[in-house]
Parts: sequence; C-alpha cells; structure tokens
Amino acid sequence: MPIHNADIAAIFEEIADLLEIDSANVFRVRAYRNAARTLQELGKDVRTMVEKDDDLTRLPGIGDDLAHKIREIVETGHCVMLDKLHKQLPSTITELLKIPGLGPKRVSALYHELDIHTMAQLQRAVRDHRIQALPGFGEKTEMHIADALAIHASNTSRFKLAVAAQYAEPLAAWLRTTPRVQQVVIAGSYRRARETVGDIDILITAISDSPVMARFCGYDEIAEVLSHGPTRSSVVLKCKLQVDTRVVNPESYGAALHYFTGSKAHNIAIRRLGQERGLKINEYGVFKGQARIAGETEESVYQAVGLPFIPPELREDRGEIEAARHGYLPRLIELSDLKGDLHAHSKASDGHDTLKEMAQAALLQRSFEYLAITEHSSRLTIARGLDSVQLTKQIDEIDRLNEQLKGITLLKGIEVDILEDGSLDLPDWVLGKLDLVVGAVHSRFGLSRARQTERILRAMDHPHFTLLAHPSGRLIDKREPYNVDMLRIIRKAKERGCYLELNAHPERLDLLDTYCQAAKGEGVLISINSDAHSVLDFDNLRFGVGQARRGWLEKKNVLNTRSLQELRPLLKRTM
Repeated sequence: MPIHNADIAAIFEEIADLLEIDSANVFRVRAYRNAARTLQELGKDVRTMVEKDDDLTRLPGIGDDLAHKIREIVETGHCVMLDKLHKQLPSTITELLKIPGLGPKRVSALYHELDIHTMAQLQRAVRDHRIQALPGFGEKTEMHIADALAIHASNTSRFKLAVAAQYAEPLAAWLRTTPRVQQVVIAGSYRRARETVGDIDILITAISDSPVMARFCGYDEIAEVLSHGPTRSSVVLKCKLQVDTRVVNPESYGAALHYFTGSKAHNIAIRRLGQERGLKINEYGVFKGQARIAGETEESVYQAVGLPFIPPELREDRGEIEAARHGYLPRLIELSDLKGDLHAHSKASDGHDTLKEMAQAALLQRSFEYLAITEHSSRLTIARGLDSVQLTKQIDEIDRLNEQLKGITLLKGIEVDILEDGSLDLPDWVLGKLDLVVGAVHSRFGLSRARQTERILRAMDHPHFTLLAHPSGRLIDKREPYNVDMLRIIRKAKERGCYLELNAHPERLDLLDTYCQAAKGEGVLISINSDAHSVLDFDNLRFGVGQARRGWLEKKNVLNTRSLQELRPLLKRTM
C-alpha cells in the first residue's frame, strides 16, 4: 500500500500519544509531535523522497532516528516502535483522545485508575459517575466529558481538507493517465474548499471505450469496492476515505460538474429557478421538454437560468444567487494576489529555519515582496518565546539582513501573548520598535464569553496592537473555538483601525468563512497568513485562500495583497 505523508504523521502522532499516556520524557514526545506536524505540512511527497534516496534529515525536526522510522514506514507500512507500544498499552486507548477535554494526562489517569481504554468503558464510567471521584476531574469535568461523548457519537467521520488532498489529488492525477480519458475533476465539498470533507467525488469525461473505471477499481489503495459499473463506481480507500466516481458524456460535463459540486441547498435553488422558466436541470443537462439546451459547461447551466457563473466556494445558498441576479458577485481573491505574509517563525523560537532561509523561500516560492517574522513571546515557553532582550537582538539582526536581501524585505514583528487581563506579554518600549504586533490567545481558553471577549478587546486597545492572530483559537477536530463575541471583536477592529488574521494552517483555517464575510461587511481588512514554521509551510496559503473565497473576500479586502509601499502606512496607523 502506498504511504502518504498523512499516514506517517498519524503513526508519529499515535506514538507521541502513547508515550505521553505512558509518562515518557516530554522532549521525546515533542520530537514525534513536531515530526508529525512537519509531515502534515510538507508540500513534498515523502514516499518519493525515500524512493529517490533523498536525505530526510534535511526536513525540519527530522534526525537520523526519525528518518529511519520514516523509511521503515514507507517500505513496510508499519513501525516496529508503534507495535511495541501497542503491546504495552491497549491500542484502543488513543481513541479516547478524540474527546475534547481529554488530553494524554487525563487519559493516563483514566487508564491507570479506572482501567478505561475504550469509548464504551468511558461511557459507562460517566453514566456511573465514577470519573468525578478521580483527583483533578470533578463533577463539572465529568459533565463536560458526557457532553463531548454525545457530540462525538453524532459526528460522522470527516477528513481535513489538506489531508483529503493527499489522497484525492494523486488519485485524480493517476486517473488522468488512463487511455482515452479527457477530463478528471475533483468535485463535491472538496471543490467548494470546505474545511473538512466527508468523501470525495470525482467526475470524468472519456471516450466510450476507455478503461478508466476498471483502472479506478484496481487502484492499489482501495480497501473495499462498494460498487463497480461502466459509468459509476464507489470505493473505500484504506485510509477510510470513500471515493465516488462518475463518467459522463462531454455534452453533460458542465451539468454534472455543477450537480456533483453542490451544495445540495444551492443546487435546489438553481433547479427552482429553472422550473420557473419551464426548464428541467439535472446531472445530464438543462432540458426544455425533451431537448437539451445547455449543460456542456457550468457557465451554460447558470446562463440558462439568467445568472453569471458562480464560483464553487460560494455555492452554499447564503446569498450568492441573489448577488448573482443583481450583479454584485465578488471577484474572489486568488493565491497570486498575495504580496507577502505577516505571520511566520524562525529558529529563534519554534521555527525550523533561519531568517535568511525563510526570506529566500518566501521570495523564490511565492515571489513575495515582504515577510513578517513574528516569533512567540516569552510567556509561551514551550515555543521558546523571546523576551525583550532577545527580541531586541532579533530586530538588529533583521535590520542587518535587510541590507543584504534582494527582492524581499523582512518586517520586524512578534506574536505576543494576550494575557488573561488583556495586557500584552512584552513592554511598550520594545513593541514600539516593531513594524507590527500580532496578538494571540494561547492560554485560558475556558474563560466565559464575557471575560474572553473583554480580554481581547482590551488587548486590541493597546497602542501597538496591529493584528489578531487565529481569532477563534480553534483547532479543527481537536479544540473547539473559545467562547467569544466575534462580532464585537470585528467591530472593535474597525473602531481601532487594526486587522484580523485568517490563519491558513490546515488545522486552523481561522477565521471561519462566515466571520470573514462579516468582517468584509464592516470594512475590516483580513490578513491571510501561513503561520509558517519552516520554508515548507508557505504551500498552506492555498488553503487559507480557499477559506477566504468561501468568505466572499476580494483582493481589496485582504491586507497582504498590498505592495510593501502600500502596506507600511496601514501598519503604521495601528502603532
């Protein structure tokens, strides 16, 4: 079975979980977590690197031991160390970590004190009120676990967009090499850039005698073939991702692409418009009686109901049809519109590459004019945050480096912790020396809505505050957003003249698309940032742009589409 980066990352995450549950050395645990993060964010295919015998130790955070394990996993499909850990601890125990609020330390306590290592055992313990008696838990924690279990039970399995891409895009590329295949497009929620996808829909046009369906059902990553026909097939990959394919005639391609892209609500609304005109719209085309009058392209489908083309990311029945009807559809931002990145880290804190390496990567990979270096501040000790003295030294280092760099400018910044009382983690005298100050909440996520909101509002009132990082604090499928009044935050940004971030990291994609739309409505600029911790992370910006497009953002609504000359006054006005 071919191994993808996500597969290796999942193994390393499980090793880290089991080590932490077993109270292993914190640095050993962190090494596996960092390696997993590197692989999740890596734009290159590790399997290809192994096949080419590339030096894996050149990857951020990958030493000889981890490089050996990566090769082992690619070549054998498993890891001996994980096998050993499964003999020491029940393999089911890591499932408990999927319950919000249950970190490795609590799972360890549940296992060692109550012998809980399955979801069923956890549910029984909650029902019998045995958990609240454990030190460090209590009745309130038990109630939170009960609520989280109920939510978990109701959720269907979904894949983060970036993880789904690792499986869907190679499969689509492979299908394109099939004889007599004309087009292969990934449709569904993937094409709409949803932050998670439940399954993958692939649409194919091909000459009638193409062997594409047989080739699809013979793909070597398939665990189960659910159905196999000449025009429709459905399979489940070994990673548990379901993939449905459909072969259509070229004259129906646009109608089928529209139909299988969705969303369901959008499609229903379009069909209703068609019915008002006496038309029937389905995946085969647009029909007037028995005659097909449109359907070869998506544009023709929309034209048949009197509308211009609506971009896939907007198709959620959230006002896009009305906007199209009245001629005010947004001209959505493109990845190429970005002129720089205002949130990145170097080796000075928890990044993996030097200032110069980060600058060169931003220039060569994205043709950026500028890159803001925003290390963590000292309160975030796990990320080796900088204190005032260390930050001052970095300011001087960036000034010296800018004298040497050609084609790109490094901006001096900091990702400063917003403390519980709304103050910032570093003093004014050093913050005033920077080009921008990125404020972030990294602690006390459980504050009440009122206290969390006031905390952030007070921080935004700080005279040096420029940009609010990952505004909701969520990690997709791992940590819920903290409880905050986002509309008040957006309006505060407007009042204060500062900005909000759309963090493009695949685990964050934060702001939510609906809040992007709200910020746009209030005239607040959004900065789409990579939060890069290595030279490989700038590739994640495409996911941030996808989220921005879902939020109706245009080039003019995004702060870092400005040239450096245009940007500097905008940054200065917040200081």
